[in-house]
Amino acid sequence: MMAASVISAAAMVALGILSIAFLFTVYRVVVGPTLPDRVLALDMLVAIAIGFIAVIAIKTGFTLYIDIAISLGLVGFLATVAFARFILTQAQSDASERTVAGRTAGVASEDRKVRKHDKRKKGGR
Repeated sequence: MMAASVISAAAMVALGILSIAFLFTVYRVVVGPTLPDRVLALDMLVAIAIGFIAVIAIKTGFTLYIDIAISLGLVGFLATVAFARFILTQAQSDASERTVAGRTAGVASEDRKVRKHDKRKKGGR
């Protein structure tokens, strides 16, 4: 009986710690200043959910929960990879837009310099 009470107490402590971690992580998802912060927080939410499932599996002794936790880990990993790919694609498109805009601005300024130089040759202002 002593071992069962220790496991039950440890499970309650673990659930309490996971609940606090869950609240902090939800706060980071909502407030996160950048998209990568939010993606990282969502990945952390998946890990915390796996922790909840594992603690409940230990507490109840129902081993099917472990299979569910493994499946959630795989889905969470794929979601994180998809989000990372989205962020990478978005960053590359933003960089290419900035490069095109910079080249356009550079061409326009060079165009003005050429025109100014042409006017000086012709005697104009």
